[in-house]
Amino acid sequence: MFGKVLIANRGEIALRVLRACRELGVRTVAVHSEADTEAKYVKLADESVCIGPAPSAKSYLNIPAIISAAEVTDAEAIHPGYGFLSENADFAECVEKSGFAFIGPCPETIRLMGDKVSAKNAMREAGVPCVPGSEGALPDDPKEIVKIGRAVGYPVIIKAAGGGGGRGMRVAHTEAALLNAVNMTRSEAGAAFNNSTVYMEKFLENPRHVEIQILSDAHRNSVYLGERDCSTQRRHQKVIEEAPAPDINRRVISRVGDRCAEACRRINYRGAGTFEFLYENGEFYFIEMNTRVQVEHPVTELITGIDIVQAQIRIAAGEKLWFRQRDIEIRGHAIECRINAEDPFKFTPSPGKITNWHPPGGPGIRVDSHAYSGYTVPPQYDSMIGKVIAYGDTRDQAIRRMRIALSEMMVDGIKTNIPLHQDLMLDERFIKGGASIHYLEEKLAAKSDALKGK
Repeated sequence: MFGKVLIANRGEIALRVLRACRELGVRTVAVHSEADTEAKYVKLADESVCIGPAPSAKSYLNIPAIISAAEVTDAEAIHPGYGFLSENADFAECVEKSGFAFIGPCPETIRLMGDKVSAKNAMREAGVPCVPGSEGALPDDPKEIVKIGRAVGYPVIIKAAGGGGGRGMRVAHTEAALLNAVNMTRSEAGAAFNNSTVYMEKFLENPRHVEIQILSDAHRNSVYLGERDCSTQRRHQKVIEEAPAPDINRRVISRVGDRCAEACRRINYRGAGTFEFLYENGEFYFIEMNTRVQVEHPVTELITGIDIVQAQIRIAAGEKLWFRQRDIEIRGHAIECRINAEDPFKFTPSPGKITNWHPPGGPGIRVDSHAYSGYTVPPQYDSMIGKVIAYGDTRDQAIRRMRIALSEMMVDGIKTNIPLHQDLMLDERFIKGGASIHYLEEKLAAKSDALKGK
């Protein structure tokens, strides 16, 4: 096991990794920007290093500064968390070339799965079901593009090979709109991702977003830890996640999960990862793989009893998985609400000082957050300030516990999206389960129209 790990991130995930390290008896180094000097995890870490001013480009994305911090503190490994540099193959390569262990997949794997075209090709070879579409990148010839569009069938979606987070995609409902959609997506992809390669997929009209969590060691042992439903989204950003996914046959999950584990063995995957799928009419369609820990990992931890972050660290240290697929049992149900510092219905950011912070408690409630009374939410970063996770023997019990938790939670001084979550926990469609990725936006649009009508 490592003696010391540097945490190359901020916010609740930095605190989450720190706690996992402490339980393993591993010392920690917290790197931070000037804006995060007073952060809880900075105070709790064994050592801390300021790596730059508030803008992330000069701090959390500053690779030389992070490597230097690891060198001066004699860290042995670097955990990237999620976001920032977590899926940056160049960073992983730099970490390893500098003599440190990267707590995640090897750089080659990150590159393979980071490019959506090569990722889909790898998944097809492993038998993982994919969305019908172009066999690789779209050609330059407009006539060939039109021909592919006719073969796939409209509507289609054009996606950037290097995209992610809901960026770099455009839907074409007709052949007349196709070429313009391709050209605009190429232009945006080149500017945003420095990669103008795009591909085409069949646009599924009303799918759910369901993902499979995997763990894979360096000894070709791979398992899947069930699935999560992340369909409650706004602008391709997840709002609520839950596990297991409601109303999906367990045999179907087992079949897809086994293929995901086999795919990991084929590509020599190492660490934690997530296969993201669209699910419609009883079928799974692979869309991408995230080669890192997910924001929503706690719901899987609660239904399996497996600490995913500790598993990442142990795998990076060279340990074999200490369980097999047959040992994994799914028990109960867990729901996670992302708590953001934003207006609950206008969604405008609400940075500032938290004058009163009172997190909920009680049976089955977990709160992952770096916030506290007196903490100032900086304006430079993502607005998420924590996650409330409710666990119950059944989905109904988890929902009821979440309602109680949200009613107990107090955050004064800034606005949060807690009222939105409270509304959703009483929403008939959400309570029924299995709503599509479009449901929340349709609900919000209907509410906005009703207010305008008044």
